[in-house]
Amino acid sequence: MAQRFDGWRVVAGAFVLAVFAWGIGFYGPGIYIATLAEGRGWSVGLLSVAVTWHFLVAAAMVAQLPELHRRWGLAAVTRAGAVASAAGLLGWGFGNLPWLVFGAATLTGMGWALTSGAAINAMISPWFDRRRPAALAMAYNGASVGGILMTPLWAWLIAGWGFGAATAIIAAALLGAAWPLAGLVLGRGPAESGQYADGDAAPPPAPPPARPAAPARSRGELARDRVFRGLSLAFAIGLFAQMGLVTHLVSLLVPALGVRGAGLAMALVTVFAVIGRTVTGWVLPGGQRRRWAASATFAVQMAGSLVLLVADASVPLLLLGCALFGLGVGNLLSLPPLIAQAEFPAADVGRVVALMQAINQAFYAFAPAGFGLLREVVSAEAALWVTLALQGMAAVLVLRR
Repeated sequence: MAQRFDGWRVVAGAFVLAVFAWGIGFYGPGIYIATLAEGRGWSVGLLSVAVTWHFLVAAAMVAQLPELHRRWGLAAVTRAGAVASAAGLLGWGFGNLPWLVFGAATLTGMGWALTSGAAINAMISPWFDRRRPAALAMAYNGASVGGILMTPLWAWLIAGWGFGAATAIIAAALLGAAWPLAGLVLGRGPAESGQYADGDAAPPPAPPPARPAAPARSRGELARDRVFRGLSLAFAIGLFAQMGLVTHLVSLLVPALGVRGAGLAMALVTVFAVIGRTVTGWVLPGGQRRRWAASATFAVQMAGSLVLLVADASVPLLLLGCALFGLGVGNLLSLPPLIAQAEFPAADVGRVVALMQAINQAFYAFAPAGFGLLREVVSAEAALWVTLALQGMAAVLVLRR
């Protein structure tokens, strides 16, 4: 009887972890701001700075992720991330002074770094090579499901139990799921399980003799690599545009759709993110053509932004714009590691993905404030035009090697 391939168990475990990671570290901060500003009368500006600090802490820490995994192992680092996120949640929920949210943001930022994009890629990469696009797409879909499930769960818990109790319940659920999952599915790699990548019955044939492979490069050496810099710049610009629009999309839609309608439209964005990422994961080509897939993703998001810009109060057009924009949301998370897999030596891929995510997070941490300032000083239409321009720039830059 053939041994069952454990790689898909890892994908399932990574999916569950992504639900919590994005529900707490990506979609959660907007809820924290709204709840604390309304319930405790704290400054929205101060809370927004704390959220920026949350993402900056994550950006600084995620660059160290490959070293942490090598030293302590995937399971231990993932458990540490879950503990940090849970402790940070309690800080957000029970801190009785505004400045304490910066301590909470430090902890949730650490947890976000240790359980989000680069961490998910590190979980999947040892188990998949040819089928990595599909495996990553399935694991990263947990991020979108985190938005679909966790956002209404937060609202329900806060309405029924209060913010403090809601953070305690989510923290307990996170630890109850992440701690055993990390041990069960991340404790051993393919070699320890007697298996090979993609579930193959034997290792791939050895390549013909060639010059010895170069050792893994340092972060400084990668930062001087023109290919790495160009790829990072393209996705940093695209993610800045995406983060800015995602943060402000609900408030842009409320005048035409109402609060509930705007919430449903955001759910539509998330659903189409799942569709776009899944389809791309199963049909994604190899090599340089992955850059064309990324450029097409930015172009589809441009189309969505343009429809939103011209929709005025037309509900069908607004929903179409949300759907088109959503098709690209998931791909901007899953495509960078897949392009890195195709273009960088295997020894560099983990560090490339972690460093790229650190740069992207440091960049898009300022997007909500930047877009908000643009809306207040100029107009919402100006913010959408800037979004279009940035998406177009990213679509061109990603094709340049």
